[in-house]
Amino acid sequence: MTRPRLRDHTPESPASRLEGMSHFSPEIIHAVVSHMNGDHVDDNLMIVRAFAEPTASSALMTGLDGEAGIWAAVVDGSTIDVRVPWSKPITERPEIRREVVTLYNAACERLGVEPRAEH
Repeated sequence: MTRPRLRDHTPESPASRLEGMSHFSPEIIHAVVSHMNGDHVDDNLMIVRAFAEPTASSALMTGLDGEAGIWAAVVDGSTIDVRVPWSKPITERPEIRREVVTLYNAACERLGVEPRAEH
C-alpha cells in the first residue's frame, strides 16, 4: 500500500515530524494500533472524518506519538496519512486511551452522532 501524500492536521507541526517522534515503545504502539484496528474500526473512520478528511471511505490507525494519532485514510481512492493531534501532549501509556476516547467523543459531537454508552 503506497501512501503518496501526507496531510498534517497538527497546526503547529510540519508533516516531517511524523517519523521518530514517539515517546512510546514499538510494542506499545503495536498494541494500541492492533486494538484500534481490531475493535474500533468505525471509531477510526469517525475520527478521521471529523478532524481530517470528511470524505474518507476508510481509515486505519497506523501509529501515534506524544502529539498525535496517525491514520491511513482512503480518500478518493488514494491512501493518505493523516495526523490528528491529541488535546495535549502525552508521555504515558494510560494517556493514550484517554486521548483516543477524547477524540472519539469530540468526533461524535462534531458529526452529530450519539457516542456509545461505554467506551
